[in-house]
Formats: sequence, structure tokens, C-alpha cells
Amino acid sequence: MNRIIDFAKRETILCVAIAMGILSMLWVHPDRGYIEYINTDTLILLFCLMAVMAGLDSIGVFSMAGAQLLKRVRSTRALETVLILLCFFTSMIITNDIALITFVPFTLQVFKMTGIKDDKRLVGIIVLQTIAANMGSMLTPIGNPQNIYFYSISGMSLWDFFSATLPYTAVSFVLLIIFIFFGKNLEIDNIEVDNDKEAFSLGKAVLYTLLFLLSISALARKFPYGVLLAVVVIALAVFDRKIFKSIDYTLLLTFVGFFVFTGNVGRIEDIHSLIAECINGREVVISVLLSQVISNVPAALLLSGFSQRWQLLIIGTDIGGLGTLIASMASLISYKYIAKQHSGLRLSYLWYFTIGNIVFLFVLMGLYFAAL
Repeated sequence: MNRIIDFAKRETILCVAIAMGILSMLWVHPDRGYIEYINTDTLILLFCLMAVMAGLDSIGVFSMAGAQLLKRVRSTRALETVLILLCFFTSMIITNDIALITFVPFTLQVFKMTGIKDDKRLVGIIVLQTIAANMGSMLTPIGNPQNIYFYSISGMSLWDFFSATLPYTAVSFVLLIIFIFFGKNLEIDNIEVDNDKEAFSLGKAVLYTLLFLLSISALARKFPYGVLLAVVVIALAVFDRKIFKSIDYTLLLTFVGFFVFTGNVGRIEDIHSLIAECINGREVVISVLLSQVISNVPAALLLSGFSQRWQLLIIGTDIGGLGTLIASMASLISYKYIAKQHSGLRLSYLWYFTIGNIVFLFVLMGLYFAAL
């Protein structure tokens, strides 16, 4: 029982998704229609991208790139700019959670090496890294799970996608720069970051780069998803089997649970019509509010069953990643690192995190309403 409770605490969103899926079965009993619920293209693409990014991360590609950028840093402001914008720009390609998994511990390492004893500055940087990863990832179809999902099912063009997300990403970038310049600028010695260069493998780097290009081709509908899955699985099995352990299978199962729930609700005509009517014209606001409670990925899956105004759902669920600590599950990554390595800073982190997120959320929602 203790193990079950611990699992439920650790994977709350997954448990909610499964419970909702099972509950919906009381009204719509399992039949052949269930097969149509599951968007296999989305699941395949998520699996492959997670595998590729885990592989590149395992050979130190991202931390090595960050270390090279830090070699010319001579001030705290330059240091903050590099560390925060690394999360902002890399999240557009490697997803927000991988960016934080890579660069938050990298930041903690850098602070130890520079000897900076300013806890407020450290907390502020990691909060801004978290916001930067969530908002930078908004720009591209592969930046986060909900974008991958919406782009896969909507059939929208890249131009339509970028036209929806670019204004909010650009304003977020400006806000990040403003926040960075709030801090006092101090000179620091040259930074030499230790990297495990022995972990780097040119062969694996080439392999994962090719697999990434194949994944992008599948996303652009130029390469079959089934073939992509076969190629990635065979490549991992032959060249880097341990990467199978690094894939977030709970995220994939969470998608399946919500696919079943939304599919079943969609077949209950009265309930579907009522919810769709409530959401119509309020996609962004409802997406933001719902994300605060169940996080933005489940919100995206739920709301996609009741509205096909894809651009508004993308904007709402991406902006909805701001706010509470669980609004974006990627935000929990940064908090866990702080709680583990600097437990005395947890309350300070939550305070700064809340203030920063409220400011960004207020400005971006203001931009949305101004554009109406």
C-alpha cells in the first residue's frame, strides 16, 4: 500500500488520467471505437524525440555547448544572460524539460565553481531559466509535448503555427532581458566548467543527429511514423540500449489515459455539446485556468476533444504553463533540483517563482486581449 501511495504522489497526473479513462468506460463500454481514440503518430513522435534527446544528453552534447559559451563570460550579468538564454533557445529544439534537466544542474555546478555566495541571485536565475524554457519551447512544434500533439493532429502549416506563437515568444524574450538587467553587475574570474569529455562519442552524436532529422521529417509529414519508430528502436537496441531506461513512459501513458477519456466523452453527445459550448470563444482563458490545476499537457489533451480552434488552444496551453508550480510539469524539474541541493532555499524559490510567473502571465494575457 505504501508503494502504491508513493507512486500516486510521484505520478499524480498519470493516475488522474488513468482514473478518468476508466471512469468514462462506465458510460461508453470498450469496443472497436477505442482504437480510433489513440493518436499513434503523436505517441511515436514523442517516444522518438525523447529517445534522441536523452541520447544526446547522455554524451554531454548540451553541457559541452554551454561550457563553450561560458568561456568568454567576465561578469555576473553575462553569466546570467548565457545561462537563461541557453534554456530559452535550446528548448525550442530539445523540449523544455530536457533543457531544464540539462542546464539547471549545469547552473548549480557553475555557481559552485565561481564561488558566488548570493542565494537570491542563484534562485532568480533558476526561476528565469524555468520561465525561459517554458516560453522558448512555445515557439516550435517540437518545443513541448502539447505543441507536438496539436501540430500532429491539426494538420496546420508551419506558417500558421509560428504566426500564433511568435508574438508571445518575442515578448517573453524581451521580458527575460529586462529581468536580467535588474540584477547588480559584478566582475567574475574566467569560468572553466568541468565536462566529462570521455562520455562524448562522435559515432553516437552522428547517430542521434540522423535520428533527430528523421523525426523532424516525420513531423513535417515527409517520413512515415511507423518506419521512424522501427528505425529508432532498432538503432537504440543495437547501439545504445540504456537509453530505453531514460524515456518518460509515464508521459506516454498519460496521453493514452486522456485519449480514452476525451474519446469516450466525445461519444456522449449531450455532455460533449455542453462542454464544447462553454469552451467556444474562451479557449485561451479556459486553457490557462485549467493548466493551473492539472498542468498544460493534460489540459491540451482534454480541450482538444471539444474545440478545433488549434491556434487558440496552442496559445492558451503554452501560456498556461506559467502560474502555479504544476502548471507546466517541466517547472517541477527545477524545483526538485533546488529542494535536493539547497533545501533551505525552497520557500525563497517558491516565492520568486510565483512572482515571476505572475508577471509573465499578466503581460502575455494582456497581449492576447489587446490582439482581440
